[in-house]
This record gives sequence, C-alpha cells and structure tokens, in this order.
Amino acid sequence: MLDIKSKLVLKILIKECGNGSYKIIEASDIITSMPSKYRVDSDGLDNILIYLERQDCISIKYDDDGVYCLCVLPYGHEIVETENKKGKEQKNFPYIWLFLTMLILSFIGGFVGAFITRFL
Repeated sequence: MLDIKSKLVLKILIKECGNGSYKIIEASDIITSMPSKYRVDSDGLDNILIYLERQDCISIKYDDDGVYCLCVLPYGHEIVETENKKGKEQKNFPYIWLFLTMLILSFIGGFVGAFITRFL
C-alpha cells in the first residue's frame, strides 16, 4: 500500500514518462511538480523512489546526483488506475443512499396519506 506522497510521485512519473519507456528526469522537476503541502526534499524523494522500485511500480536504470533514468512499470499504472476507479465509485456512493432514503420516505408518506383519507 502506498502513502499519499508515493502516489503523488507515481502520478508525476506517469505524466513524465507515460509510454513505458525509460526517460531521464531530474529530481528538482519532480519536487517542483508536487503540491506545496506534500513537497519533499531530495533525500525524501530518493527514499520514495527506492520504495516505489521495491514495490515494482517503477524501474530505475540509474541515478546520478539528482538525475534519474527510470520508467513506470505496468503495476504502477494499475495502482493509479484502480485509485481513480475507486474514487469515482466513492463519489457516487452517497447518492445511492440518498435515493433509497427518499424512496422509503415517499412510500411511507403515501401510505400515511392514503390511511388518513380512508379512515377519517
């Protein structure tokens, strides 16, 4: 399971080298692409990239003083895609409960209205 910073770095790497081929990327480019709330330094970025490589999300051919040659593996793409699908499913979830609640309340209201008109 990836934390927020690792997912953000993975998304940035997918944008940079999305076609599956190796690309040379500087650490400063990755760091500046991250939101200011989750920004890391070069040592933190090194740790995140090593973690992503151990999780088989990326493949690092070489790194040389803040310059990386890497590519995103299919598992890395899969993680981001499933996260996007899960986010879309969670957005629709409250609307289903709202619909069911309104349906039940409408049925109860109709039943009470019919009962009142019939017996009063």
